[in-house]
Amino acid sequence: MKQILKYSLALLASGAMFTSCLGDLDTQPLSENVSTVDQAFAQPESYSQYANYAYAYFSFVSQGDPGSSDIAVDNAGQSEYIRQYMGLNELAADSFKICDAWTDDYVKPLQYGKWTGTNAAVMAVYLRGLKAVAMCNEFLSDAVSSDGAVLGRGHESVLDDVRAYRSELRLLRALHYEILMDLFGNPPMVTYEGTLSGSLPKQLGRKELFNWIEKELLELTEDEYLPATPISYPRLSKGAAWAILARMYLNAEVYTGTARWEDAKKAAEKVINEGGYELCPDYKYLFLQDNSTNGAQKEFIVAAMYDSAKTQSYGGTTHLVQASVNETMATKEIHLLFGLENPIYNGQWNGYHVPDEFVMENFDLQGVVWGGSEVAWGYDVERSDYRAAFYNYGFTQEFENESSDITTGWACLKWVPLDSNNYSLMADKGYAFSSADFPIFRLAEMYLIAAEADARMKGGELTTGDAGYGYLETIYKRANGEDATIPFTVDLDWILKERVRELMWEGHRRVDLNRYGRFLSAEYPWPYKNGIKSGVAAIESHRSIYPIISSDMMNNRELEQNPGYPRQ
Repeated sequence: MKQILKYSLALLASGAMFTSCLGDLDTQPLSENVSTVDQAFAQPESYSQYANYAYAYFSFVSQGDPGSSDIAVDNAGQSEYIRQYMGLNELAADSFKICDAWTDDYVKPLQYGKWTGTNAAVMAVYLRGLKAVAMCNEFLSDAVSSDGAVLGRGHESVLDDVRAYRSELRLLRALHYEILMDLFGNPPMVTYEGTLSGSLPKQLGRKELFNWIEKELLELTEDEYLPATPISYPRLSKGAAWAILARMYLNAEVYTGTARWEDAKKAAEKVINEGGYELCPDYKYLFLQDNSTNGAQKEFIVAAMYDSAKTQSYGGTTHLVQASVNETMATKEIHLLFGLENPIYNGQWNGYHVPDEFVMENFDLQGVVWGGSEVAWGYDVERSDYRAAFYNYGFTQEFENESSDITTGWACLKWVPLDSNNYSLMADKGYAFSSADFPIFRLAEMYLIAAEADARMKGGELTTGDAGYGYLETIYKRANGEDATIPFTVDLDWILKERVRELMWEGHRRVDLNRYGRFLSAEYPWPYKNGIKSGVAAIESHRSIYPIISSDMMNNRELEQNPGYPRQ
């Protein structure tokens, strides 16, 4: 009996097709049109269109406009995968906060450590992660993409392409499970074969899921149809499999109770030495609007793609650009600092700002001035780390999150609406959405993983002559110039701060603090931690991971809730 697929002609035309295999999860069908699998894949290009949409699901909220969603949430724009991946990993930690002008229900529970299984951000990442898995499972079914099925439709001309797509979507599925394992610990797990049984998804346990993902990834590193190095951006290669393994191994002690430092270093070095990626010469090019073509893409291992005209979303990098400025900054100030005569924004969301304590602890800005009389960054840019992208003109140093404006602490302008030629599509063409791609994995992270793993195997310190020290030097000099120097001896604290300087606002902070044992601890305070302004407070121990969402717990009685959270 042939598997039934749901799809729409509009979705197919846009390079997308999907069917849900999530059982009773709270999702909505994409189309009322129903077809047999042979009708759905009647054209040879159908396979590439499906694969394209699977890649793009990090970016899309639906097959329609950016104001509608294909999962059951109140706000489509807030449901985008990357936006709330950032929320769960950055907003819940110390690296950015949202001022009181935003009254969305998910905000305060996330940044004050009080989330539940009905939190919109928690639901969005959970549902989108599992929906992405379901898309991959569907394609990997024998009925869709086996050699026999492809040849039976007379599509011999694309057989090798389909074999490659199978490997890539198998790798994408492993990536989505890695994200779910990190955030939710013990999410429901299903492969395509599991959906055919008619039973509801079950949980393996975090350690067992780790082992399953590891096995999948190691097999993919030997897969003849997965290229050793990238053949075209943003398609995945074996380097991506090693990159996911490197991150998993770095956090293995958190996930399984057993450290895997040597494996983390080896996997990261595989990516560095054999992956075919290149460090972008200019750090700031990584976050500009043309980062898919300006050379930054050569550093990106896995990326969520955005285009202001084609993949419109209020998530992605749009929120990172627009929410980091208020009206005054957007219309009267910021363009002056870039040497431009006209504003570079066409909107502002007045949301994200960063406590001064976080900025000074990790970036140690030089020549800081508060309350200056002329528009300025607020610190000596030439004497500070090149990766700092902070702004405080008109701001107050004492951080106050329960205000209606972002003007306390610092604004962060890591993501801006400019391209490499200082041209703003947003202002000059009136686009409301960002075109900057979001790097989920990039090569610099592999240098940092190899360095930290090396340090942990050597008692927590590195010095000149150590391989890890060389990796850190490479990253630091890339940002600050060949004459820049790092301390003769660096410890794990310095490495953690270097991760902030390099990877801030890229979805790493909560993961890093968990690995260092600081996310929950009262001995590592930050403003408003656990809802206390001083931040000298512990977060409840069960909040190192997020809950299985309440609707899934109600619909699937076989699921076990993560310890510490109520079942519903």
